[in-house]
Amino acid sequence: MNFFKALYLESRFFQVGILIVVLFGFSYFVPFLFNFAQMLILVLLSFLFIDLLILFIGKQKFLANRIVPDKLSNGDQNNIEIELENNYPIKTFCSIIDELPEQFQIRDFKLKCKLAPKSPKTISYQLRPTQRGEYHFGDLNVYVSSIIGLVSKRYAFDSDTMVPTYPSFKQLRKFELLNINKNAIEFGLKKIRRIGHTMEFEQIKDYVLGDDLRTINWKATAKKNSLMVNQFQDEKSQPIYSIIDKGRVMQMPFEGLSLLDYAINSALIISNVVLKKQDKAGLFSFSKRVENVVFAERRSSQMRMILEALYNIKTDLFESDFSRLYTEVKQNITQRSLIFLYTNFETLDGLHRQLSYLKAIAKNHLLVIIFFNNTELELLTKNKAQNIKDVYDKAIAEKFAFEKRLIVSELKKYGIYSILTTPDRLTVDTINKYLEIKSRGML
Repeated sequence: MNFFKALYLESRFFQVGILIVVLFGFSYFVPFLFNFAQMLILVLLSFLFIDLLILFIGKQKFLANRIVPDKLSNGDQNNIEIELENNYPIKTFCSIIDELPEQFQIRDFKLKCKLAPKSPKTISYQLRPTQRGEYHFGDLNVYVSSIIGLVSKRYAFDSDTMVPTYPSFKQLRKFELLNINKNAIEFGLKKIRRIGHTMEFEQIKDYVLGDDLRTINWKATAKKNSLMVNQFQDEKSQPIYSIIDKGRVMQMPFEGLSLLDYAINSALIISNVVLKKQDKAGLFSFSKRVENVVFAERRSSQMRMILEALYNIKTDLFESDFSRLYTEVKQNITQRSLIFLYTNFETLDGLHRQLSYLKAIAKNHLLVIIFFNNTELELLTKNKAQNIKDVYDKAIAEKFAFEKRLIVSELKKYGIYSILTTPDRLTVDTINKYLEIKSRGML
């Protein structure tokens, strides 16, 4: 039974078979074709027998192995490698059908290659997942045929391999290039060192008129017989929180990913940049309730905790409860912090329903609202109207685009910063805003 399960007839066998049938048909009119067709049957069977002997005699004549990363990066191209080893004494021709995870919905995947006798080879292909979660690979099927090409032998390897897909960790290194001081040049800013009164001690210095009398070091004063004061630096480790709205407004798709996934990828990258800048990174997500809480810290395991929390964020498709968010922020974030809030407002009325909670959060923290331009509507505004329907569509699109700009103005009126961006520019714009805030000492 194993022999018949592994045996597959190739198209060349059927092509020759069809030719023989045609010859038999024409032999009714041309009698000498009958003998030629009979001889062709014998030749076909002889080559078929030889082909079977070449492919099926012996064990472990062909080996293959699928190499997948420990985890896939969501929204990025991930490299998958297949190692092949030909132990046949002849050149072989391979058709590779890898049973990909159902999330990709790819039904026509096939790779072809040639292998020299007694030699290995590695081929690769790329996959771009658009959902987080577990991806299950099926069998790796390799159909091996000889130069005769009448039949092929099926080899199956690597049954049921599971690979988790995490937020886009591949972009971390890419965006680390932005985490340098010279980025402040874009804003025309000059970095200055400010003297503060936190517990980060810098030095003891001579007292000058204007120094805070509370910082006098009496022991040093007694030793030197002149007034000496303690000098402190501003605390460098400031708490930076990424808060992700996982309500239904974040389910809008863009190039295969939802706005929620873009926000998750951006939150992961900005957290990495924050930790590289010696600040504390934290995370919340919310919809009906606040979940996936990682309090802002600067410990070595912080990125791993944030990555695990982001991996588990899923939308519940409810209307987001900003009052619950305000309550949780007030209770749990006691120190003044920079908060990046990833959400989406399509209309000014939608903003006004939540504005009182946003203003309350902004009283104690530096709040930056991040929301998205609708790229499809932007395309409509740029297209030339061809008929009355196009005129109406363009007018409605321009109205929504104008409301987005009104939302920015409304937030600015109440001292709330905002980033209006497209999903593909989200990470860059968020990093630039963080660097701008740090350079200006706004926190």
